[in-house]
Amino acid sequence: MRNIILGVIIGLAVGVAGAWLLFRHPAEKEGEKKEEKKEEARVQHGTNGETFLKIDKETQERCGLKVAAAEAAETSPQLRAFGRVLDPSLLATQLVDVNSAKATLEASRKEYERVKTLHADNQNVSTRSVDLAEAAVKRDDILVEAAQAKLRLTWGKSIAERKDLPAFLDSLVSLRSALARIDVPMGQAVTNLPSGARIAPVNAAQNFAESKFLGLATSADPQVQGQGFLFLTETNSFFPGTAVVGYLAFPGTPKKGVLVPSSALVRYEGQVFVFVQKGDDKFEREEVKLDLPLKDGWLVAGEVSAGDKLVVTGAQQLLSEELKSRTAEE
Repeated sequence: MRNIILGVIIGLAVGVAGAWLLFRHPAEKEGEKKEEKKEEARVQHGTNGETFLKIDKETQERCGLKVAAAEAAETSPQLRAFGRVLDPSLLATQLVDVNSAKATLEASRKEYERVKTLHADNQNVSTRSVDLAEAAVKRDDILVEAAQAKLRLTWGKSIAERKDLPAFLDSLVSLRSALARIDVPMGQAVTNLPSGARIAPVNAAQNFAESKFLGLATSADPQVQGQGFLFLTETNSFFPGTAVVGYLAFPGTPKKGVLVPSSALVRYEGQVFVFVQKGDDKFEREEVKLDLPLKDGWLVAGEVSAGDKLVVTGAQQLLSEELKSRTAEE
């Protein structure tokens, strides 16, 4: 009897243990997988003290990482300066003054011609009336010249003497384009006129827009006290009063470097970095200095070489993984 009871107890124990193993096994496998995933991406250190991120091929594909070889690039000499988008309401007011003065002059001329004709036909118009009408024409002609001079003094000939000035003003008022003034600080010598500029809001310096050089500003900025330049942005227009940064292009020996796409850049603690692929599963973060903006990114000289494999998609994910792995190590 004792042997039967003992056998039953042993059988129950074996059954419970088997069931536990049966239902425990998938969880253990899941834990193992999670542990493997943790090992897929981690911070490692090279023999020379360099820090890099190791990510296997499977994880790279799952994260959608894309790598492209850096290309050599060059651009014309450029000068970085700051400014603002001008309010077109003053231009609108002055254009109204000019047109009003012209309309008044036109009416005065017609009146003068009418009075002069009547006087010549010996009709009931005195010589004094003719003289008064002539004086009105001269006065209104002076007012037109004064209004036009004020327009030229404020905006320069490049704007004041535009044949399409009404249409130009309409594009500014409707925000289809923007007129920006960029001031080069006092002490920076500018011997040539810029051929153009790339302009962006100060708080969104990556959103550059190609801008056309219109002419020199006709007055000095009281704060900057340098040379001012006017630029027209016909796309990606900005609101009046927006503070902008501009890279003014000048003729001269081109500056050479490497084109780094904007998608490859990551920012951390006030610095800018790129991830360079050093091996099939090895990625190293390197700091770069953004020299000049280009159409598809930035010109970088020195830190990255042509042919280096840059992570152009997924760089931010790599930075997050590196920071997470470092935190786990600590």
